[in-house]
Amino acid sequence: MTETMRAMRLHAPGQPLVLEEIPRPRPGRGEVQLRVLACGVCRTDLHVVDGELPDPRLPLVPGHEIVGEVTALGEGVTGLAP
Repeated sequence: MTETMRAMRLHAPGQPLVLEEIPRPRPGRGEVQLRVLACGVCRTDLHVVDGELPDPRLPLVPGHEIVGEVTALGEGVTGLAP
């Protein structure tokens, strides 16, 4: 698997999302890494993108409603497998 991934990132509220290559995160203790197959963007994400919610941690990748497959396990994770 490559060390980077593509992501649509928000750098400033009210601005268009930008397609970027960013470092692929590694799962920490108790976490799993997923290869995203589909991602939904809910209205809360759009409030952030539109600048209607204060102080977002930028840059950010909107979308938290995902379908994916497990690709890596962090330390201590049991019951799942890549």
